[in-house]
Amino acid sequence: MSTPTDRALVFDMDGVLIDSEPLWRRAEIEIFAGVGLSITETDCYQTQGLRIDEAVGFWFARAPWSGPTPTEVAHTVVERMVELIRAEGVPMPGALESIEAARRGGWRLAVASSSSDRLIGTVLDRFDLARLFECTRSAEHEAHGKPHPDVYLAAARELALPTRACVAVEDSAHGVTSALAAGMRCVAVPPPETRDDPRFAAATMRLASLEALPARLAELAVRTETGTD
Repeated sequence: MSTPTDRALVFDMDGVLIDSEPLWRRAEIEIFAGVGLSITETDCYQTQGLRIDEAVGFWFARAPWSGPTPTEVAHTVVERMVELIRAEGVPMPGALESIEAARRGGWRLAVASSSSDRLIGTVLDRFDLARLFECTRSAEHEAHGKPHPDVYLAAARELALPTRACVAVEDSAHGVTSALAAGMRCVAVPPPETRDDPRFAAATMRLASLEALPARLAELAVRTETGTD
């Protein structure tokens, strides 16, 4: 394995490290139904990549419910996600291979996620990955979640790297916007359902699957080290 260099690969988590977006849609549809709000899987794409409190707030602003507060609903969704991840969570195709290839290539590794620390810990424990990441940052600690750049800026600060030395890996348009706004390059791996979103066009590189990332890491290293786009 190469000695770590002054460049980092910063992974989003949901839909990048773990195939959790279907689980999020199940949890949101189920929990929202409990407060009388009926949403579809297609509706869920509107808030993909947002912090759960912001996603709940999005729906509460459009169809306010009585009973549990938005904060309580968000907490219930997170607890349901913990259950689903522990029981059913699987890595995204190519995720583990990309992490190992990045380590061999000398990349420093980090996570910058809209999910809470609790969910980040649950995922990394599920796949035994915690020891491999130098830094994990949750947007729950920032003033704003994605698409604001806060969580990526926080990850770069913790790594003690300029953002131009970091490459984000994202599956959502909100996440791509966040990473680019922070000054990072961004590899977009959009799912088929949202692949036509024009916001993905701004990404540094687009891949059909994370399985293609290991073969592109050398190219990304050159871009990062030379400052070229």
